[in-house]
Amino acid sequence: MNSGTPRRQVFRLSREQRVAEIMSAARAVFREKGYEDAPLSDIAERANVVEGSIYRYFENKRDLLVKVIEDWYEGMLADYDLQLSGIRGTRNRLRFMIWRHLSTIHDEPALCNLMFQHLRTGRDYSHTAVHELNREYTRRTLDIIKEGMAAGELREDVPLRLIRDMIYGCTEHRTFAYLRGEGDFDPDATADMIADLVLSGLERRRPDTPPAPDLAERLERAVARLERMTGPAAP
Repeated sequence: MNSGTPRRQVFRLSREQRVAEIMSAARAVFREKGYEDAPLSDIAERANVVEGSIYRYFENKRDLLVKVIEDWYEGMLADYDLQLSGIRGTRNRLRFMIWRHLSTIHDEPALCNLMFQHLRTGRDYSHTAVHELNREYTRRTLDIIKEGMAAGELREDVPLRLIRDMIYGCTEHRTFAYLRGEGDFDPDATADMIADLVLSGLERRRPDTPPAPDLAERLERAVARLERMTGPAAP
């Protein structure tokens, strides 16, 4: 017999929706508290789930961190591809990739620290999806260099891995103090300087041909601007 009392409807989220909510909550808590000081109970509370249910979708807190960084990288790569499709010219494309990397560090220092300090230093890093995504991330920059070589703009006798290390080693060195919470840096000026330094060493020209006059001026302006912002780089 119907008592006339309407039955309460229960809406259950799909697995994909639940995972997305937990990861969104985890990203926010990791940003605020770092990795070591981010208890799963806080993540569960923010995701409106019981703590034990997190283990239905993730092995442990580190697995959750890996998935959060993986999702972050996938979003960045999609954005890079979209924006690169509208940029022409070797210097413009390379400068964009360097600037975008620097801007990510500037805008997301907490997530970058999680990647650099907790994930990349782990013994299991090379076996994670993030490792392959990071290779895809840097491969886009090297593809621009290879396109410049194929077009005859850049010399081909410099190993691509060395070029990669020059670009990303330089960005990490320049932003290291900022990620420690010391000072600031200018992504625009830094991107100009790194792009010009890399391309000045790779451009095809006769050995007795000096660099273009405006290159030296751009470098001087970029260095001066950086020094005003951050002071001399640490050794």
